[in-house]
Amino acid sequence: MDEHRTAPRILIAGATILSMDGAVGDLPRGDILIEDERIVAIGPSIAADDAERVDATGRIAVPGFINAHMHTWQTGLRSLAADWTLLEYFRWVHAGLATCFRPEDVGIATLVGALGQIDAGTTTLVDWCHNNPTPEHTDAAVEALTQSGIRAAFFHGSPKPDPRPGEPHFSEVPHPRSEVERLRRGPFASDEGLMTLGLAILGPHYATLDVARADFRLAREFGLVASMHQGGGAAKSPGGWETLIAEGLVGPGINVVHGNDLSDALFSQLVDLGVSFSVTPENEMTQGHGFPVTGRLLKRGVAPSLGVDLESVLAGDMMGVGRIALGMQRVLDNTDSRREAGVIPSTSTVRVRQALEWITIEGARMLGLDRRVGSLAPGKQADITLIDARALHLQPVHDPVATVVMQAGRGDVEAVMIAGRFRKRNGRLLAEGLDDKITRLARSGARIVDELGLKRTAA
Repeated sequence: MDEHRTAPRILIAGATILSMDGAVGDLPRGDILIEDERIVAIGPSIAADDAERVDATGRIAVPGFINAHMHTWQTGLRSLAADWTLLEYFRWVHAGLATCFRPEDVGIATLVGALGQIDAGTTTLVDWCHNNPTPEHTDAAVEALTQSGIRAAFFHGSPKPDPRPGEPHFSEVPHPRSEVERLRRGPFASDEGLMTLGLAILGPHYATLDVARADFRLAREFGLVASMHQGGGAAKSPGGWETLIAEGLVGPGINVVHGNDLSDALFSQLVDLGVSFSVTPENEMTQGHGFPVTGRLLKRGVAPSLGVDLESVLAGDMMGVGRIALGMQRVLDNTDSRREAGVIPSTSTVRVRQALEWITIEGARMLGLDRRVGSLAPGKQADITLIDARALHLQPVHDPVATVVMQAGRGDVEAVMIAGRFRKRNGRLLAEGLDDKITRLARSGARIVDELGLKRTAA
């Protein structure tokens, strides 16, 4: 019997439920009934004698976390870039290490990275894959995501090596239409499956205006989210955003990652046009992007989605990402208040519930998947994370939202369900051959680092 699913209907019983849905609300103690892929009922007490009963007493049920931005192909480089600034990262990763990746390296890194996300409570991963010089590299990443069982938005990107003599700079190369067409004919023919497609394009900061224009049009033609980095050095196309806006190419479906260096006027214009923003707070502070734009978004009445960004630099735990984003914005607000009024604010300017929204429903909104995931409600896909709140370091639980955001971590994730199937249960990741996968990942990472001649410190 498949241990991922042991009955056609499953009743998660007795949990504290943080639905993140306005109609459902929070339940101090309640039940969630799942049938096949979907939630069919949520309430204080549900009678379902034909369902497998999962005792969730002492657990907190939350929507599965959504990691809105991660370069999963770098899993085999974990910790290597921890001391690198953004300039060093460009040099040693994009122009160096990335060029040593074979398709099998991308595959094992993506597989272990996706499984690590599930282990930490993430049910939807935006895999921003920009090391795919061949279709084989792309296919290895897609197959790995499929094998992991995670819900994935595969954002197809393009590599960024230094050009060889006679080759154009990557900023002069449009996104490959043929690959988008191939993926749309194949694994991403439907937008309703566990895997969806998006484009990880260069955007006006990293591309010529002609390339940026072509890429925006390509995404619009295929109805795909177009996500792009913004920031890090001088823009390749100064005034590019203003031109694209004037040409009517900027609006919903455009996603900016980082955006720290945007002027206030342009930032407001992008927000007004419906552009979404994905913030990766810890990495932005670590590598030199600047202060996260969380507060700038909140002042304009919108909220960010959050992402890990680089496991080559830092940890991949979305609860930690939410906590860092919250703490960073609070210290900025507190500092502003001290400077302007001489005292700290009379109460916290950002609430812990907002941070939980950033790693759940806001990620779903960025992807256009909020009708399916991001909150717990009847009719939605059963993407559920159970936090075991009985642990010494979490008791007593006075505020379950604060417990999840401010105190819980990867080790407190007891169970993870994706589309009605358990992918982690009783604290154990339900994936076969983990030791072999870890060994393959370590060998892959060691070969790549050694091939470039970088120094490694053995564990």
